[in-house]
Amino acid sequence: MIVLGIDPGTAATGYGVVSDHSGESRGGSLSLVECGVIRTAPRDALSVRLCGLYDEVRAIIVRHRPDALAIEDVFYAKNVRTTVVLGHARGVVLLAAQQSGMSIFEYPPATIKKTVVGAGAATKEQVQFMVARLLRLKSAPQPNDAADGVAAALAHLLTARVPRLERVR
Repeated sequence: MIVLGIDPGTAATGYGVVSDHSGESRGGSLSLVECGVIRTAPRDALSVRLCGLYDEVRAIIVRHRPDALAIEDVFYAKNVRTTVVLGHARGVVLLAAQQSGMSIFEYPPATIKKTVVGAGAATKEQVQFMVARLLRLKSAPQPNDAADGVAAALAHLLTARVPRLERVR
């Protein structure tokens, strides 16, 4: 399974493409395929920035053909405008994924951190450290936004690996 993880933003959107080789001869290892940051020009109109974000996400989807999107859910910033603009960025990413026929999974930031690090209030440095450890990388993905995108993908893959217990009545 290949998962595209996204940490959305209008100035910088972090992304990570992670592959889970479960069931293959590699012994179920996770591997980083690609990660990075999509940047938009702060002086451009919001509509132009969102169009650029959409185009870049579509290019990543075409390049890697992920099975699923794991996206960080909206957090409520102190500034309402920041929250609304973040929602626009998420919407563009969700549209690109939906048009590609991918399964979409949304995770609160604390859930991503808890799944990857073990603590919902983990620092950026702790997330980077654990991303590097889980993927057996020599160094953590840079910058933080890229590591956060990878963490979103990892959170989905790690959650998907946990067998669901059925309640006995």
